Amino acid sequence: MTAHSPRTPASVPVVLAGARGHGRRHLANIRRLERAGRVVLAGICETRPLADAEFAGEPVPQGADFAALLDRTGARLAVVSTPIPTHADFAVVAAAYGVHLLLEKPPAASFALYERIEAACRSAGVACQIGFQSLGSHALPAVRALVAGGAVGPVRGIGAAGAWVRDEAYFRRAPWTGRRRLDGVDVVDGVLTNPLAHAVATALALDGTVRAGEVAGIEPELYRAHDIEADDTSCLRLTTARGTEIVAAVTLCAERAAEPYVMVHGTTGRITLWYKEDRVLVQRAGHGPEEITYPRTDLLTNLLDHLGAGTPLLAPVADGGAFMRVVEAVRTAPDPVPLPAAAWRTAPADGAGPAAAAPPAVRRVVPGIDALVAAGAERLALYSELGAPWAAGSEVSHA
Repeated sequence: MTAHSPRTPASVPVVLAGARGHGRRHLANIRRLERAGRVVLAGICETRPLADAEFAGEPVPQGADFAALLDRTGARLAVVSTPIPTHADFAVVAAAYGVHLLLEKPPAASFALYERIEAACRSAGVACQIGFQSLGSHALPAVRALVAGGAVGPVRGIGAAGAWVRDEAYFRRAPWTGRRRLDGVDVVDGVLTNPLAHAVATALALDGTVRAGEVAGIEPELYRAHDIEADDTSCLRLTTARGTEIVAAVTLCAERAAEPYVMVHGTTGRITLWYKEDRVLVQRAGHGPEEITYPRTDLLTNLLDHLGAGTPLLAPVADGGAFMRVVEAVRTAPDPVPLPAAAWRTAPADGAGPAAAAPPAVRRVVPGIDALVAAGAERLALYSELGAPWAAGSEVSHA
């Protein structure tokens, strides 16, 4: 142990599976909690061993065999940030060893695999938290309380909007990125199911729709501007069992990157949550606009509190069923419709300048998509209903 991260009797031994890419954030968070004496990094599972400089601290045992590493280290908790198609296998192995889990989103590439994970964890009696960081925001219960108190009247629907920028290199960073399937195995790496999955999950959470049986129907529209298998510009309408309409409109081909948000529409006002910022704006009849930023609870910290004191999990795997219905709808939908060349243009990637030794980084932009994303969340309408010229069956909605 390093001098600044002593292991105490309360320190929980943790193994991190997947320490590169997004896994670096998990590694930094584990190290933070290690300095606080709450955990000890016991091992790292990677197919390609980390160099000493990548450990963000003292090197620890590592290996490519997850089961062997769990057995060797005596880990009590695992953080899994591996490629989507591997999530189920890692989760089931962890459960077999009695190891609790923080599992990156999406938890699985199909509903059947999600059920396998949930059943394995339930049978083994291990806790499994899904890595939807936005569900740790204190803004969510605050918004739900406002809605329950009638602040904006009965809910008419919930809109989610996400306009992000990703360059072509983003889809080449790993063999599974931008894929629906790889070597016959489901991946489902679409904009709704991975990069902007938080928009969907946050909208579902605000409505209180979390279990699979609470979803009555899903209408997805999947499109792609990039030369990939998966969707990069999509929308969907989800109808809950109690009749709430949730519309999500998202893209990775924005003209300008913007903070994603979820908007609760009431009969007498609306509440907007920018979920990455934990910022809420309340607009209602008879009141001026009210804005407040809320704190957030880290999901790994919450999992530790659950294990130590029984604190309820903020994103338990059992409450992932509704989101996994979305993943399943995307997985089983027809392949995304490629946008015609006239519907997109190329632009330099953000921050890209002249490159002498390599081609300049570029991205694909869908002109007008920023306004369509906003209109989808505002009007609870799909791209085809908003008159997007490239949308299948497009018609101008007068709703």
